[in-house]
Amino acid sequence: MLLPRLRFASCFPPVLTGMLLMAGMQTAYANRVVQILDSEGKAVENAVVSAEAANGNHTVKAGSYTIEQKDRKFLPLVSVIPVGSAVSFPNNDTVKHHAYSFSAAKRFELKLYSGKPGSPVVFDTPGTVVIGCNIHDQMIAYVQVVNTPYFAKTDAKGFATLANLPSGKYTLKVWHYKMAPGSEGIQQSWQADAEGAPYPIRLNGKFD
Repeated sequence: MLLPRLRFASCFPPVLTGMLLMAGMQTAYANRVVQILDSEGKAVENAVVSAEAANGNHTVKAGSYTIEQKDRKFLPLVSVIPVGSAVSFPNNDTVKHHAYSFSAAKRFELKLYSGKPGSPVVFDTPGTVVIGCNIHDQMIAYVQVVNTPYFAKTDAKGFATLANLPSGKYTLKVWHYKMAPGSEGIQQSWQADAEGAPYPIRLNGKFD
């Protein structure tokens, strides 16, 4: 015996069906680009850009990251990671290093070592973490820990792409390691609509 086919329209009243379709259309996901410029209009590289939903409706997923020690440098110089993420600090240099941080967002110490430490460091508090080497004072790195899944770091042309960002209202935050020590950066309200031209933000001062 053939069973009758179920139709979507038979499950919901016409008015409710229309409302559901409209609600689905209102949330558009797109790669939205922000460009960071200095006071002279020059591109700012290594700026951290993040967007936090105004309604707080997002889920942050921790990940695994690496900051390498090579040629007596931390690589990369600037990292941006979601809160709760773990960072490995392999020493691929020809000398031993002693990585540490006294920052309020994360205090840790990896005493003099070569190769790969036994455990990664978990960054469980949002904020800025400045990392140094107790042996080589010129070595420094910055980790910006964010409480959002929407973040990026600017390239040499000042562009940062926030991937798969839903349309809606956000607090857009920008931070750069050359800002005043202890600065939380700048922030502003931002309405992310359809994908379009890069959204420009100009910072006070020079960052080259």
